[in-house]
Amino acid sequence: MSRNFLIFGAACFLALAAGTTPAAAQTGKLNQDLLKDWTDMKDMLVKIANQMPEDKYSFKTTPPQRDFGQQVMHVATANILNLAFIGGKAKPPAINRRATAKAEIIKAMEDTFDYGTELIREQTDQSMLETVQSRTLGPSSRARVFYFLLGHCWDIYGQMVVYLRLNGIVPVTSQPL
Repeated sequence: MSRNFLIFGAACFLALAAGTTPAAAQTGKLNQDLLKDWTDMKDMLVKIANQMPEDKYSFKTTPPQRDFGQQVMHVATANILNLAFIGGKAKPPAINRRATAKAEIIKAMEDTFDYGTELIREQTDQSMLETVQSRTLGPSSRARVFYFLLGHCWDIYGQMVVYLRLNGIVPVTSQPL
């Protein structure tokens, strides 16, 4: 019994030393996974931002809340501010943070996601794990900055869905396929 345990332990050690990993860990490169999540988020947010009629972009759920257009612009602003910590050759887009027209707001959000896409494509899996200084998160890997933004987008998505439903609109993400 102890001999079998030693053989098993030695085999595990050799597998780890050789750099092999379980099949579940070989699902793809960090950058590829992150790029997919990032572009999927952009597509979803653009779809629901387009669903709200232009005359409802000033709709608020309650007086102290952001209006719908401000929610969309908040995503764009958070992206720009936090992507600055990534570093890279890509230039951030110039966005009008005071925009009120639906088309300009959606374009600003799209442009910030495109900027993030360029930054992801500049990275390697190794550089994605390097530490950057983020004013929002403190010392963090580049990957963490992106995943923080994705989490933030999910939060705003949840709010935007409520705005749509209060206006009698079923979000595209809730419609049958």
